[in-house]
Amino acid sequence: MKREHIETMISQEVERIISGTDLELVDVEYVREKNWYLRVFIDKEGGVDLEDCQAVSEKLSKVLDEKDPIQENYLLEVSSPGLDRILKKDKDFVRYAGRTVDIHFFQPYNGKKDLVADLVGKGEDGKLTVRVDGNEEILDMKTISQVRLHIDF
Repeated sequence: MKREHIETMISQEVERIISGTDLELVDVEYVREKNWYLRVFIDKEGGVDLEDCQAVSEKLSKVLDEKDPIQENYLLEVSSPGLDRILKKDKDFVRYAGRTVDIHFFQPYNGKKDLVADLVGKGEDGKLTVRVDGNEEILDMKTISQVRLHIDF
């Protein structure tokens, strides 16, 4: 089964598991590093705790044991998306409007592959509006590989 199919199927299972709770599914990754990892990122208002992650992990493990959809050996991880979470869904761009983000491009934009900007929003046309040095810029999402919340240390 292709990685994308596994991620879609696991996303559907997790959505079913968390339905009726205050949890939300942020992302699912099925990636090979040294080993295969199935990573599920969940969140809720105020942040998730260990008990939230453990409950989802236990329920998902039961489903995975029953259905056995993944042939390879893998490690299941259920966690928070972190402070520098990736913004993927349209509702992420609404929720975090006004926040500073790190934008990574597939190809250099104005000579740079990375940009730190204030998120204004994402339009229905798939364009991202950001503010850089007080000026609004409109970026095509097709040119962006990743948008993350920016963290200042």
